Amino acid sequence: MASIPKQYKACVYDQPGKISTTIEMLETPEPGPGEVLINLTHSGVCHSDMGVMTNSWANLPFPTQPGQVGGHEGVGKVVKLGPGAELTTVKLGDRVGVKWISSTCGSCPACLESADGVCFNQKISGYYTPGTFQQYVVGPANYVTPIPDALGSADAAPMLCAGVTTYAALRKSGAKSGQWVVISGAGGGLGHIAVQLSSRGMSQRVIGIDHGSKEKLVYDSGAELFIDLTKHDDQSIVEEVKSITGGLGASTVIVCTANNKAYDQGMDFLRFGGTLVCVGMPEGKSQPIAKSYPSTMILKLQTITAVAVGNRREAIEVLEFAARGIIKTHYRVEKMEKLTEVILFKLTNGEGVHANDSQVFQEMESGKLQGRVVLDLQ
Repeated sequence: MASIPKQYKACVYDQPGKISTTIEMLETPEPGPGEVLINLTHSGVCHSDMGVMTNSWANLPFPTQPGQVGGHEGVGKVVKLGPGAELTTVKLGDRVGVKWISSTCGSCPACLESADGVCFNQKISGYYTPGTFQQYVVGPANYVTPIPDALGSADAAPMLCAGVTTYAALRKSGAKSGQWVVISGAGGGLGHIAVQLSSRGMSQRVIGIDHGSKEKLVYDSGAELFIDLTKHDDQSIVEEVKSITGGLGASTVIVCTANNKAYDQGMDFLRFGGTLVCVGMPEGKSQPIAKSYPSTMILKLQTITAVAVGNRREAIEVLEFAARGIIKTHYRVEKMEKLTEVILFKLTNGEGVHANDSQVFQEMESGKLQGRVVLDLQ
């Protein structure tokens, strides 16, 4: 195994509140008791990373600090064991994943019910805990996720958030095989994986809703029908969903987009006994779901529920789906410098000129990003 360097490269948020990152050299950490040191090779890039970086999530308890290493979909090899870690199932050379929840206490009421996402003492990768936009990270040996041998590291990375979260959402929805499922934001990083899990993994009938530019991706992911949201107003898009579903509406609506309007529309998409699952976290000031009238929900037996992220078991299960080829992330690979890249070219006269190229977060903010971006950290 290669020697461990004293310093390594990391991408940090240098101006929280803005879309801005910089590359820094950091000191390689030592794994503590029960921890492992991981040499990360890949990390997915999630919309949540942008929310943390820009401080646009009003419900976070504290603003992000300068120097925070972002990211929470990391995959790499274990290169060092901390004291006591040798007693766990993790061994040197194992490929493991680091998720949104980097560690849980294992003993609070939430943990005892396998509700990892709401652990009272959780640590979050990329938010007051070093994230995965870096070459080395420390993680608890009992909480890192094993990566199947049949699954490439770049393919595995998005499963650690987008995959496990949408899988948990579909499980929590109670949707059955053959039922209609509407997925809002179906062409995004979470959405296109949700489409695959629903249609190919659970044999449900999927209606994907997104911008028209993402139609092919949504159909390729297994949707039965696609609705271009730019071609409809609030009334006609509901009428379209009702028409497709025989006038009843969908049994489940999964909102993967961080858009309040999608939540408002989602309630009108539901049939009797239907469930809306909140997944995408809207940015800015918190707003209630406008169409969640108690009287309507009572008369139609409708339910609203939510998923922050899946638990350890669900992470392992969704990785197995990917290893078997049932789901596959649509992604492109970029270097970490391209998160908010500004390349400085030196000209022959000694002057410099800035050239922007594939700025991932800017592309994400504009809504143009299809599927996922995975960073090659080496």
